[in-house]
Amino acid sequence: MDPLLLTLLAGLVGLALGVGGMAAFRASEAQRLRLLYEDEPSLPEGAAEVLSVIGRAYVIVDAIDGVVRASPAAYAFGLVRGHTVVHAELLELTARVRRDGVIEQRQLELPRGPLGQGTIVVQVRVAALGSEYILVLADDRTEITRSQEIRNDFVANVSHELKTPVGAISLLAEAIDDAAEDEVAVRRFAQRMHKESGRLSALVQDIIELSRLQGTDVVRRGKPVDINAVISEAVDRNRLPAESKQIEIVVGGSVRAPVYGDSDLLMTAFRNLIDNAIRYASDGTRVGVGVRSKDGLVQVSVTDQGPGISAEEQERIFERFYRIDAARSRQTGGTGLGLSIVKHVVSNHGGEVTVWSQAGQGSTFTVRLPEMEAGPDGDAAAVAAPAQERGVPA
Repeated sequence: MDPLLLTLLAGLVGLALGVGGMAAFRASEAQRLRLLYEDEPSLPEGAAEVLSVIGRAYVIVDAIDGVVRASPAAYAFGLVRGHTVVHAELLELTARVRRDGVIEQRQLELPRGPLGQGTIVVQVRVAALGSEYILVLADDRTEITRSQEIRNDFVANVSHELKTPVGAISLLAEAIDDAAEDEVAVRRFAQRMHKESGRLSALVQDIIELSRLQGTDVVRRGKPVDINAVISEAVDRNRLPAESKQIEIVVGGSVRAPVYGDSDLLMTAFRNLIDNAIRYASDGTRVGVGVRSKDGLVQVSVTDQGPGISAEEQERIFERFYRIDAARSRQTGGTGLGLSIVKHVVSNHGGEVTVWSQAGQGSTFTVRLPEMEAGPDGDAAAVAAPAQERGVPA
């Protein structure tokens, strides 16, 4: 046979095979698309519209707990990964609803992700959706739950702290009554009662201050504050307790730029900071207060020559009612709220408070607050940028 003819025949066969393969591919693709269309979940009428405006994270699973649909929030919360429900607790609820046909509702604390120890608290409601699917609705309750826990802990702590001086005063009153004929004993018990009543008064005052500062909107009610005047008043209010321990308060430095905020709250914070230094400083020593401006921040440092604070304790000293030495706090009259008030006030003013300390070398507490920026006319008129913009942790 002619080689040219053979070549032509081979080309025709190859073309026919190519056309056949293309036709088969198109037929296969059409069948795949048809199957996908047929498998597309058919939700009850109106369900998709309701879910889009319900304002909660949602997950829809099929008969084998495969994820049919899920909202972006469900992925953000870590409830769904790919096409899988992550948490066994949710799968237990879907299985129960599928079995019993009864709506299940529960609050769950679930891991936020595969790494770390972060958790999320969600209010979950699980119900049947049509005859084929199960709907999981999840509402993030993490911040609300934590706020409630903090409030409950605070009430419990306050109750405990108030119980001690109140109980002591009651016992001392009974002791005075029993020792009415003994003038020396009466005087001794009266002095103790006076001390306990002072402690009770200080605790109530700190609680009032903490409550007041939590309700103050610094952003709306703030004004330019001369930090030099605030420090001067805070020092004056601590003169008497310092003199009773022969402690000298030395103030050094000053700043020209004001800060934006509430002068009364700032005075309370610095008064507590200086008071804390006096309480824990050794008799006959000095408490130093340094004031300076650096990189757009007002920096105030309070240094004492006390026993110092261990590294482990430094992480907790700003917690409410936390005391390094409970016995020493009772002796000095500390309430355990002073440093938490300092931290709260400083944070509300867009600043930070830090501590440096070593055992036997005293402690230095440093407050940093953003200065007010100069306005167009050169006066300090514009509020300083938020702390996060300046790199200052709130």
